Amino acid sequence: MARARRRSARSTARASGTSPLSSRTPTPEAVPDANVAADANVAADNSSCPGCTAESSASFNQFEKENWIRCDVCKTWYHWRCAATEPPSFSEEDKKDFSIDKIDKWYCKSCLDTDPSRVITLKAPTRKSDRKRNYQDYASLNLGLKPDPNRWQRMLENKTFKPDNFKRMLGSDVNMDWLEEDEDAMTEPIVVEKPDGLGMKMPPADFTVEDVAELVGEEVPVEVIDVATQSASPGWNLGKWADYIELEPEAREKIYNVISLEVTGTQVGDLVLPPKLVRDLDWVENFWPSTRKGKGHAYPKVQLYCLMGVASGWTDWHIDFAGSSVYYHILRGSKVFYFIKPTPANLAAYERWSGTELQNSWLGDMVDEVVKVVLTAGNTMIIPSGWIHAVHTPVDTIVFGGNFLHSYSTPMQLKIRKIEIATQVPKKFRFPLFTKLCWYVGDKCLRDLKASAPPSYPPRVLTSLLALADFLVSEVRILERGSEQAKKEAREHIPADRVKDPAAVARELRWRMRVAAGNTSDDEGNVVKASGAGVKRKRAAEDDGRPKFKNFKPRRWDNMIEKSEEGEARTVKAPKPSEDDDAWKEQWIQWTDGIAEGDVSEVQVKSRTDTMVRVRRTEEGLERQRVERVVESWEWQ
Repeated sequence: MARARRRSARSTARASGTSPLSSRTPTPEAVPDANVAADANVAADNSSCPGCTAESSASFNQFEKENWIRCDVCKTWYHWRCAATEPPSFSEEDKKDFSIDKIDKWYCKSCLDTDPSRVITLKAPTRKSDRKRNYQDYASLNLGLKPDPNRWQRMLENKTFKPDNFKRMLGSDVNMDWLEEDEDAMTEPIVVEKPDGLGMKMPPADFTVEDVAELVGEEVPVEVIDVATQSASPGWNLGKWADYIELEPEAREKIYNVISLEVTGTQVGDLVLPPKLVRDLDWVENFWPSTRKGKGHAYPKVQLYCLMGVASGWTDWHIDFAGSSVYYHILRGSKVFYFIKPTPANLAAYERWSGTELQNSWLGDMVDEVVKVVLTAGNTMIIPSGWIHAVHTPVDTIVFGGNFLHSYSTPMQLKIRKIEIATQVPKKFRFPLFTKLCWYVGDKCLRDLKASAPPSYPPRVLTSLLALADFLVSEVRILERGSEQAKKEAREHIPADRVKDPAAVARELRWRMRVAAGNTSDDEGNVVKASGAGVKRKRAAEDDGRPKFKNFKPRRWDNMIEKSEEGEARTVKAPKPSEDDDAWKEQWIQWTDGIAEGDVSEVQVKSRTDTMVRVRRTEEGLERQRVERVVESWEWQ
């Protein structure tokens, strides 16, 4: 019934020639005197002003934010559209600058008539700088061009794209078995044309934006993107957005897009369940404590997004925050994706392009290739970590999707996070509570590894969790060696409810992961690198019978002395290494004095002995280590 009454009210408004938004409360802005907020509230309670006329009311655009201005004498508020009359005394140059943001002193007509000495004045011009700036909007403002939402489509007309060869899979095949058995799984996008078998729940196909507004709340604020500028348009809520969607395409003065409405905990959220594979992988789902989710708790709410776009919408090139993977289901309408593979060269190009004047150009011209994918109603896509993409909306569309971090892509996730830091992405646009989530994952993995029956990780997961452990150790180093501000920030990211000793957790996790990978060293100066085949370099570890980890204390030697002594030169007879083959290498590894045979000659041998002695306290008392290394230099006469 509520929905019917609301739609009936809209129909009545259209029949009477009024706008359904005209009854909504306008928000005064750009007022000359910031100390009269109370007066602004009084003005906001009324939809008209003393200067309203039929002509000014006809010029009101319901989808633009209403601007108000206050008389500096009588303190009465007026619509700027009703008050914006250029004073006769203004020069032609002043008339060009006559706008609400340029007004310094303003008086209503009644106050001007009462005292003709009053004069409307403009603010002094802002000092201009010749310093070159990088423009971060996409509307070619640096070229002096008017924002144009269709420029993206015109840009696409002359571009070539690689055919879409991404896998089309059955929903029942998208599972953990596929992920563990297929080396290419979750390394490139896949498309599931029908949702059957995905273990996913979605609203009915006739679900509308009107339904979203009613179930979430018409007064709930929503971030709306102006497609022409790719920047946020302020002052929107879901009720206003639903009214905008109901307009015919030709009646929409601007093209807008909603891509960040997270509906967890709402009635719409109750209608959505991500695919089972996503739920099986999602770090937030599996590692964030269930007691610290829900109302009253801050946690990463990124699993249930409702995306609503209109025809001609465009989302420019981007990578989802922290390299998170994405599931994406088209409920109604259609989407066209443009993908760039996250190769090192392409990511470097993206980093150069992001946040600079290059954003006014087509990123696809800076990379090796762009793949075009068309999705229609009923299609589901899973986008892996790091893939660069842009999205075109050919018709009005509703999409449900979500972001998730997982244990198969940690290196890429950390790489994208570094790019976000390097390109100065604001924190509000990054993955929420990313570092705290990593600590929860690391703590749980360590507990599993210390259990009586530790898990056997697939190779890809093992490599991924090694990267996670290295990241956590880097956070510990900040705690130990960083500035006071850096230490404070790093400490805030540690979940005190689970991680009591972050240094011990991070270093023991790294050690146990290295052991699982076949390397028992945990020397912080020894970085273990993977070969081209992904095989870890091994080093034998001494087993002194004591526990390797006792809270990792002591972690450093308390004192160390190094010295070098030159030995006496001597002359011996030895075979000279052959230049024709490699057989001499093994012979010389085994070489000792006195076994020279065959073709030998005299050789001058010089030697030196390097000695290192280091000591540290232990729980049992003291540990002293003496290392001697003899280096010989052989020179044939």
